[in-house]
Amino acid sequence: MTALRPGTTPLPPAAPDVRPGLPSAARAARSAGPVVTELRLSAFASHRGTVLPIGPLTLFAGAAGSGKSSALRAYEALARLGAGDPLAEVFPDPEAYVPERAGADAQGRRGFRIGCTTDGPAGPVRLDLAVQAEPTLRIVGERLTGGGETLLTTALRDPGRSTVQAAWHTAGAVPVTRAPLPDDMLGTALLPLRVAGTTEGQVRVLAAAEQTVVALRSVFACEPQPQRMRAPVPSGEDRLRRGCDNLAAVLERTHTQCGQRHARLVAAAGAGCAGTVTGLGVERLADGKVRALVERDGGHRTPVGRLGDGELRYLALALVLLTGPGVLAMEAAGEVPSAMQTLTVLADGLDRDLDGRQLRRLLALAASIGAAGHLRLVGTITEAAASEARGTAGVTVVDLDP
Repeated sequence: MTALRPGTTPLPPAAPDVRPGLPSAARAARSAGPVVTELRLSAFASHRGTVLPIGPLTLFAGAAGSGKSSALRAYEALARLGAGDPLAEVFPDPEAYVPERAGADAQGRRGFRIGCTTDGPAGPVRLDLAVQAEPTLRIVGERLTGGGETLLTTALRDPGRSTVQAAWHTAGAVPVTRAPLPDDMLGTALLPLRVAGTTEGQVRVLAAAEQTVVALRSVFACEPQPQRMRAPVPSGEDRLRRGCDNLAAVLERTHTQCGQRHARLVAAAGAGCAGTVTGLGVERLADGKVRALVERDGGHRTPVGRLGDGELRYLALALVLLTGPGVLAMEAAGEVPSAMQTLTVLADGLDRDLDGRQLRRLLALAASIGAAGHLRLVGTITEAAASEARGTAGVTVVDLDP
């Protein structure tokens, strides 16, 4: 990686605004709101110069060590920065993402670079980010480009200050506005608070920034933990957490508040769980907690704690796909109507513990729901599951070389 020097912004040059190289079927799919269409890992963990197309249903495949999980980690990191999370919370162990054997400058500074492209009303907009990981974690360069113009740039001018010098497009009496921004937060996410929108140039900057932020914030990272889903949980904790450990409380909510979605979940459970499934319910226990139950023929009810790991992960993932930001534990862009948002679910190890039938059912469910433009799925799968996924309509499998 190029050494990070004061006064420089080690970002790739702005590129022409072209749509990423997605298959024609993926390009044709329309989304309700802004979405990420490309992920760039210029220098991140095992990746150097990696460009990954992101479609409505995208799965990263490859051998162990090929960088599948780190690619998804970069996506989630950009999403959290877009939501306004501080850099130290997003990267608690930043040295782990510095490319191995990356050289340091005379001051011992090393870092990594990531970026993405979003598409929406403002057209294709690129965001590129350079992060210094050593000796101090900070953002040292950021660039936002769209419509053939550089809309925002930041650069580290004084290593002794915890700020970067930002310049954004104005196109008024003063063509560029300059001001310091904190070096531990994404500048693009701060622009709506700093730009007045009184000139045509400022309006373009705001449109590009807001599109990028909405696309990044509309993300839910899901990692179902079967060992934590078996125990009863307090009633009322009904926003599904990342690990899906409060599955029972969420099922209680969907059963009482959203009959149509709950019915689809029951149908999904019947397709992916052993035996005949006629319903999904909850049981209130003496201590006030609730546990989830699978209802079967003859009125028999099986506690979900008796299900296998694959059945529990399948059930949790189906629930995530069938719900939305109001049910998931995430901070969506509340200022944007839900009809103009597209939820992106990130699922590392999507096929873990699942058999081929369960994986096919989940992918078909994601494709069916995503057809309306309100849902996208980006996940990682093993090489063994890749051939199964390729046979599902609407799925794009991106192979990563080790």
